[in-house]
Amino acid sequence: MKNFIESFKNVWRIEELKNRILFTLGLLLVYRFGAHVTLPGIDATQLSGLAGQTNKGIGSILDMFTGGAFSKASVFALGIMPYISASIVVQLMGIAIPYLQKLQKDGESGRKKLNQITRWLTIAITFLQGPGYIYNLRQTIPHDAFLLGFDSVSFMFSSVLILTTGTIFAMWLGEKITDKGIGNGISLLIMVGILARLPQALIQEFTSRVTNNNGGLMILVFEIIVWLLVIIACVLLVMAIRKIPVQYARRTTTGDFEEDMMGGNRQWIPLKLNAAGVMPIIFAQAIMFIPAALARLSQSEASQSIAGAFSNMFGLWYNLVFALLIIIFTFFYTAITVPTNKMADDLKRSGGFIPGIKPGVETGDFLDKIMSLITFPGALFLALIAVFPAIVVSLDVQQSWAMFYGGTSLIIMVGVAIDTIQQINSYLLNRHYDGLMKSGKNRKAVA
Repeated sequence: MKNFIESFKNVWRIEELKNRILFTLGLLLVYRFGAHVTLPGIDATQLSGLAGQTNKGIGSILDMFTGGAFSKASVFALGIMPYISASIVVQLMGIAIPYLQKLQKDGESGRKKLNQITRWLTIAITFLQGPGYIYNLRQTIPHDAFLLGFDSVSFMFSSVLILTTGTIFAMWLGEKITDKGIGNGISLLIMVGILARLPQALIQEFTSRVTNNNGGLMILVFEIIVWLLVIIACVLLVMAIRKIPVQYARRTTTGDFEEDMMGGNRQWIPLKLNAAGVMPIIFAQAIMFIPAALARLSQSEASQSIAGAFSNMFGLWYNLVFALLIIIFTFFYTAITVPTNKMADDLKRSGGFIPGIKPGVETGDFLDKIMSLITFPGALFLALIAVFPAIVVSLDVQQSWAMFYGGTSLIIMVGVAIDTIQQINSYLLNRHYDGLMKSGKNRKAVA
């Protein structure tokens, strides 16, 4: 603990790192402040109906990602999610559209054009989602809460415009944190929004267990221990890799490669157990909206039963289908983001090879086989983490607290926390300090 505290002090001794952290914290405070600013024309005292809707089911997920802004009818009610949706669409379209494929290969200039396309698509998605959110407000809160009139065209136009502006501003904050802060700006905004709900959820669980005498303090302590164990499991899932040994032949003065493998340079290729990250859960949750929406178009008893089953995110059938979709999307997303054939070609061009495997096609097939073998347990583990909140709820845990036991929120928090620590570590190591996970003694500069 002493070494960790000393390492933490080293963070503030580096002027550039200290300024970046303070800049990041400042912008995150601006984002959290905006989450509490209600849309003009709405009586904030009459939003209890909207808050009740977001305390259960899919509404709780949307409210969690926006840090409570969704239930407060805030100017940031849509949060950064339209930008995430646009990024996913652009990434998937890059598989089929040659122009986007070309931009992906054009380096920094291509990246800037892709970012610009993503921004414009974000605006388009927000303009589509804005009216849907206002319509949901009309169905949820009393009509007299609309100070400018329930069916006012001016209110609809101004609200959609403000919601779009709020999303663009949040996107700008994320980009500024990435450029001038400690990086991962968009992910940090999502993580801060998720963490903002943690104290309230813990207080509700404490009230339920201790104040209402529903199990007592020991049950609450046990729940926290299980939660910490789940976090450790998520850390292992995010960081787990399979190392594929690679041999590089040594280049001679004539430019040829020596055949003596013992004289070469041995390295390895890291293949992640969960290369798809949190994307399969996001894709699967987007699909899970569809069955309930389609079932509500019919008034038959069977349709209403299906709508009820797929509207309850803690129900059995919802989670069975959800887990199956996560496994399918994990394989799909891994296949499009981990190009084993390209890895094999790059390895061959650089004079490297996997011992016992011929360079070229056989290397690509070998990497693809290994990737499939490690993706399957990774997909099962990811699906288990995703449905774990439903398992916890069945054990009489409050839904708001159960949401932190798994799903997209926990994977995002763990992933962003690890990336942020690695960013800070890189600054410490570059300034000849040990990282946060090591001793805090100054390192001697290497001559």
